[in-house]
Amino acid sequence: MIRILIADDHDILRAGLKHILSDSGDIIVGGEASNGADALTLLRNGHWDAIVLDLTMPGRNGIELIKQIKTEFPALPILILSMHKEDIYAVRALKAGAVGYLCKDNAESMLVSAIRKVASGGLFINQSVAESFTRNALQGHNTQLPHNSLTDRNYQIFLMLVQGMGVSEIGRRLNLSVKTVSTHKANIMAKMGLNNTAEMVRYAIQHDLIDDDPPVP
Repeated sequence: MIRILIADDHDILRAGLKHILSDSGDIIVGGEASNGADALTLLRNGHWDAIVLDLTMPGRNGIELIKQIKTEFPALPILILSMHKEDIYAVRALKAGAVGYLCKDNAESMLVSAIRKVASGGLFINQSVAESFTRNALQGHNTQLPHNSLTDRNYQIFLMLVQGMGVSEIGRRLNLSVKTVSTHKANIMAKMGLNNTAEMVRYAIQHDLIDDDPPVP
């Protein structure tokens, strides 16, 4: 049997996932968490074959949480289940240590096979993500697109800025001071060679980085 932990801050979605998995015959939901801190506590106090993890729960940045989990449990397969399309977050999630990325829109039809794949040591990603991941690896850091040079926190704030959020709202959502967010914004523009928010938005549109939902809880 495959014993998994589901970490997602939406009660209804966790219930839906459990329903999807109930007929699998070989997958048991051994625990649930609604935030990163609770997920880590459960991981530390039990045996798990895989974790199904949402990137945008309350608390720490999702990519940072992946890195923390891999530091403490390097052999644990992490399957990301996210509302955000693969092109935006999947490569970063894989680089951080995840071994699978599945959009929530596809959960009903693909969740069981995705869990089985990662729990058996495989990688579960779509073709476009595989190509992007390989391209980034072959190109190396210096020849990547400018947004790939951003830190995970920079990238999170970049996506929030291009979706129209101001520094005050970003600070409130991420529990950061306005000054800290403004510093991140300045660093983002410097790293990407952009002069203002309008140029960031044009860049995001050009590279298909605008998501339908903001990358925060």
